[in-house]
Order: sequence, then structure tokens, then C-alpha cells
Amino acid sequence: MDLTQLALSLKYFVPEMVLTGFILVAIIYDLFLKKDQSHRVGFVAILGLFVTLVTLYLQRGLPSTGLFSNMFALDSFASFFKWLVAIGAILVMWMSLDSKELMNRKVGEFYVLILVVVFGMFLLVSATHILSIYLALEMVSLMSYILAGYLKENSRSNEASIKYVIYGAFSSGVMLYGLSLLYGLTGTGYISGIQTQLMTGQASPVLLILIAVLILAGFGYKISAVPFHFWTPDVYEGAPTTITAFLSVAPKAAGFAVLIRFLNVAFTTGDPNSQAWLALPGLNWPVVIAALSALTMTVGNVLAIQQTNIKRMLAYSSIAHAGYMLMGVVVADQTGISAILYYTGVYMLMNLGAFFVAIQIKNLYDTETISDYAGLGFKAPWVGISMAVFMFALAGLPPTAGFVAKFYLFRTLVQFGDGFIWLAVFGLINGVVSLFYYMRVMKAMYFEKMEFAETKTVIPLHFSILMFVLVVPLLVGWMFGDPLSHWTNQAVHFFY
Repeated sequence: MDLTQLALSLKYFVPEMVLTGFILVAIIYDLFLKKDQSHRVGFVAILGLFVTLVTLYLQRGLPSTGLFSNMFALDSFASFFKWLVAIGAILVMWMSLDSKELMNRKVGEFYVLILVVVFGMFLLVSATHILSIYLALEMVSLMSYILAGYLKENSRSNEASIKYVIYGAFSSGVMLYGLSLLYGLTGTGYISGIQTQLMTGQASPVLLILIAVLILAGFGYKISAVPFHFWTPDVYEGAPTTITAFLSVAPKAAGFAVLIRFLNVAFTTGDPNSQAWLALPGLNWPVVIAALSALTMTVGNVLAIQQTNIKRMLAYSSIAHAGYMLMGVVVADQTGISAILYYTGVYMLMNLGAFFVAIQIKNLYDTETISDYAGLGFKAPWVGISMAVFMFALAGLPPTAGFVAKFYLFRTLVQFGDGFIWLAVFGLINGVVSLFYYMRVMKAMYFEKMEFAETKTVIPLHFSILMFVLVVPLLVGWMFGDPLSHWTNQAVHFFY
């Protein structure tokens, strides 16, 4: 790559460069702050993300192009996920400014680490070469391990970090082995070149199946798909709740982004009028993905029923939602992928909201047990109403945006053909099962005896504003479904 190409790539790499600049500013600023002042780094980090969003907005309408010798791509698909990741990080940082778990400690590096994770995810969602995919994935993973164990004196946090490292290292090794086999088989690391080589039909179907399974195992770990989900409940429970909220949405969104890009470019034909998985013969891959989807949503929902800790319940809930999103992968066309993107955006709002309520309850009453939420709807009405909206949305009940998101997924699957009606029915049954544990939280808040003093709790103003920001889109989101759906269709249009 000559200097001209480098300069051209840097011209389109402005959001990442802005983010890098603010990472350096945050690090230097933190050096001059005392322990009780280090939270100010959070404001710098939030400002940096807002400036990054401005640069992303200014890039709208630019044609899709390859950057740095086509190691990364500038396109609407990557831009969509960058918006999601950045907005999610802003919301998490906003809530963390008042987290009691992070009080009385120097937290400057906490915000720096989140910015580095965001930078890694920016690279991950735009990576188009197996080397850039792996390096970006490792950047996200390594910073996430540190964040999970951020409360060094807390044994649960340390345990969460160790388990995260062990499972993460294993899954990374498995995926790296699959990627190395794929490179040896095709002779190229560019995912577009991989598709070209696979379409010649000269590769051994058995070897291709092995490669696909190894790579899917690595991606499955990032999105918490069964049977690669074992790390999720322990890490979500042991990590600081603000980090749990972040890990439950941002890495999952980035994981689905790279999974979709890899499958659509490397393993499928990209032609909606032909058999999409023609580039990966030897196995009925839609059925395999469908089985993975059904297993993931079922295991997640069944195990969530048994939980008494709100964070573990939401952890298993996130596993179930990964199963729902995999239904769109089965279709592997524009409508299916667009439905996944729509669902991911809505899922970010409702899941972050549920975790933010859990953070506030932890701050106020120092509890994470669902039974201790008894009477919360009367003691803290706005908190109770907000949590009720998030539970309804996660359950996919009207009139919330969660219902619209699930409707798009199920409609796409039904329109795909009679062969996967069973998966749609499976998803509906799982939706009914999920009502049990979501409504159990509602039951505790409104129908069980109050455990705390009956005086109403004063809720911080910034928390009330944050809840308003999250609740309103979920309640009126169905009114704006078409604009968001149009955005997601535009984001995946270049695939087809």
C-alpha cells in the first residue's frame, strides 16, 4: 500500500481517528486527576463518543469502499453497527457516573477501557479480512476480560474475569484454527476471495463442514449461542453491573455484525434468487442454523425461569434473544438480515434499560434478588413503570417496539417458506415461556408485600431522564417502525 492509498484510507477513517484521539486525551487527563476527581474522565469519554457520532453522520451517503488494502470496509452496514455501539457506550457511561460499585476508586481507566472496546468493535464490524477480523476480535475480548474483573477486591468479579478469559481463549483458539484451515484451503484471507474460491466446487465438503463448524463456534461464543454460552451467566453476575449491561449488548451486536458479514460474503452466494448457501456444500446449513437457533432460545428461556438473581436472569434472557436473532440468519437474505439489525437496535434499548434499573436498585437497596423487588412499583413508581416497559418489550408484547422487532423476524421466517414454519412456532412457544420470568419481576414489584420502608424513594434526576430516553422509543417505536426498517434495509442493501 503506497502513501496515496494510505492517505485515501485515512480520509475515510475519521471516526476511528477521533476515537483514538479521545482515548489519548482521556489517558493523559486522568494522570492529572485525584482519585475523587477521576470520574471526570467519563465526561471526556462521552464527549468523544458524541464527536465520533458527528463524524459518522457526516460520512452518510459515501459510496462503499475498501480501506487499508481492503482489510476494512466503509459501508452502510458497518456504519449502522458503529452507531449502535457508540450509543450503547454513551448510555452505559452515563449510568456508570452514579454507580456505587465504582465509587471510591480511581475510575479513569474504566472509561478508557470502554473507549478502547468501542474502537475494537468499530474495527470488527468493518473488517473484511480474516486477519483483521481476528485482531479486532481479540482487542475487544482482551479489554472485556479486564472490565469484567474491574472490581479487583471482589471475588465474584475476579471469578467472572477468569472464566471469561478461559472460555474466551478456548473459543479464540478454535476459531483461529478454523480460519487458518480456510486460508490454507482457499489461499486468500479476503472474505470476498474466499467465496470466489469456494464457488469453484473443488474443496472437500467434509473439510468445509469442519471449517464452518470451527468458525461458527468462535462466533457463537461472542453472541452467547448454545452450546457456547456457559461463560455468560457467571460473567454477567460477577462483573460490575454497568459492564454487564455493556457486555450484554455491544459485543453481541458486533458479534452478529461480523457473523453476518462473514457468512454473507464468504459462505453464501449473495444471490437472493438462488440457493444462498451454495458456496458451502455438504450440509443443509439453514437447518443447522435453525437447530442452533431453536436450541439457544429454548435453553436460555428454560434456565432463566430458575433464576432468582436479576443479573443471571437477564443473562439467560440475552442467550434466548440470541436465539431469536439467529432466525434471521437462517433466511440469509436482505429481509432476514434487515430484521436482525432492527431487532438488535430495539434489543439494545430494552436490555440496557432493564440493567440500568437493576443498577439503580443496587444503588438504593444493595440487592440483586428478584424477590427483594417486592413493592418497588409503589415505593419508586417511575422505576417500577420503567422496568415494566422493559419487561414487556423483552417479552415482545404490544404496544412496545419489542413486539414489532419480533414480528419482523417471524414474518421473515414465515415468508421464507414452509420448511421453517416449525422454527417460527418454536419461537412463539419460547415467547410464551419467557413471559413467566419477565412477569415474575412484575409480580414482585406490584403484587408482593413491600420489604422496605413504605416511604417513597427519591430517584436521581439524571436516572429519571435516562429512563425517559429509553422508555419513550420503546413505547412509540411502533409508530416509527418504517423509518428504522428503511435504515436497516439500506444498511444491508449493498450485500444484495
